[in-house]
Amino acid sequence: MRPIPFDNSYQTLADSLFHRQQAEPVSSPQALLINTELAEALNIDSKWLASPAGIDVLSGNALAAGSQPIACVYAGHQFGNYNPQLGDGRALLLGEVIDRQGQRKDIQLKGSGRTPYSRGGDGRSPLGPVIREYLLSEAMHCLGVPSTRALAALATGDPVFREHGPLPGGILCRVASSHLRVGTVQFVAAQQDPELLQQLMDYVIDRHYPECKQSESPYEALFNAILNAQATLISRWQALGFIHGVMNTDNMLLCAETIDYGPCAFMEAYHPGTVFSSIDQQGRYAYGNQPAIAQWNLVQLAQAMLTLMQQPGESDLKPAVQRAQDALNTFPDTFLQAYRQRMAEKLGFSHINDDDEALYRDFLALLEEHDCDFTLSFRSLNDRAAVMANCERGGDSIAGLFQLPNAFAPWLERWQQRFNADATPAEQRYLTMQKANPVFIPRNHLVENAIEKAYEGDMSVFFALQTRLQDPFEYQCDAAEFAAPATDGNRVTATFCGT
Repeated sequence: MRPIPFDNSYQTLADSLFHRQQAEPVSSPQALLINTELAEALNIDSKWLASPAGIDVLSGNALAAGSQPIACVYAGHQFGNYNPQLGDGRALLLGEVIDRQGQRKDIQLKGSGRTPYSRGGDGRSPLGPVIREYLLSEAMHCLGVPSTRALAALATGDPVFREHGPLPGGILCRVASSHLRVGTVQFVAAQQDPELLQQLMDYVIDRHYPECKQSESPYEALFNAILNAQATLISRWQALGFIHGVMNTDNMLLCAETIDYGPCAFMEAYHPGTVFSSIDQQGRYAYGNQPAIAQWNLVQLAQAMLTLMQQPGESDLKPAVQRAQDALNTFPDTFLQAYRQRMAEKLGFSHINDDDEALYRDFLALLEEHDCDFTLSFRSLNDRAAVMANCERGGDSIAGLFQLPNAFAPWLERWQQRFNADATPAEQRYLTMQKANPVFIPRNHLVENAIEKAYEGDMSVFFALQTRLQDPFEYQCDAAEFAAPATDGNRVTATFCGT
């Protein structure tokens, strides 16, 4: 058995979709963290991965048997402006593997050197963005959000030069169900090659949505499947206070996994207009805008797929346009339905009725009015739900860390009445509620502190934070520092892309 059992498929498509090349070597690679659990799930020998031979492959210094490294090309709308050619400017897809669940996964290196799509950049990554993506992507996975994952974080031993001077270099090994993006479809559509577009979308169907092959209109079924998956994904973001920061069409995967953890952040005080990304000067990708931006991105996907939606006998694209518009018009309700279910889980209800929508909206309004921490405010409801459900929790209460202000008392009375009136057993709803309301999230100040310490040569803070984030729902009082919001002295108000 090969140490990495590559089983490649994307590389069999048209060469115009990628550029074949190897990574640029680095001087002295060092594995900082190997995700052994993920490695084993991918049928990769984790001991080999941590060996000198494995580290050489993860750093790009060696080519594993069966690997066919490529830099993928795609287009994209960046902050609403179309760029006809983007692509992997600092990344290489090493190949694909079949995991233990029979699912195909991409293995990619980020920070592996220049490609034809680097647009003047060096193709490298400082260590900081590698640590950030490792922490954020694995935290999202543990929170139950579909996400790309981190297989390994490495230091390269080489400096990376940015505007503030040299920084230690790093490489992230990323795993995804695929790296096919809305921007991939946009790039192919712009080539005006109907056969290539159909080949690509048939590949998407085969890889991610095989049930669409049974439809009389498989490409319309594919579009609807992607739309539904994206609505569900964004509902999970909103329910956790996650702000992506760069929801460009090239950062929207067709498989509906979260990708690109550059300027992302978790909101602390609840405000729908919250923005952290230093490059989002107009607030286009603010927390409250994310559902509408997802729908806007899907409009771009529909336009790129439109010729495939035309039915036999239709003389022009007008009927296809109308069907695409009808599908797009379902997005707000599809998102709202998924989001309401998330809110039901967070509030401890078996379902959301019309009155409950007013209840959770009033709660959010109170959070905004009183600058309350989003994560801990919902988590504090768990303390009350545990009492009502007669659940033993040990040291799980956050009462010593956070309590809702007295102004919430009338709302809490309404919520308690609704909680007690639900027909589903209270203990069952409490347990569901706890899994919907984490206590540990990758707070900005904690992530930045881990990065700063890593630049000083101390990786222990990174390791400790990563360990804590692996179990986001179980709280003990001695871990309060990982759950507490930022203070005025360590508050992070801007996050950066990392390129």
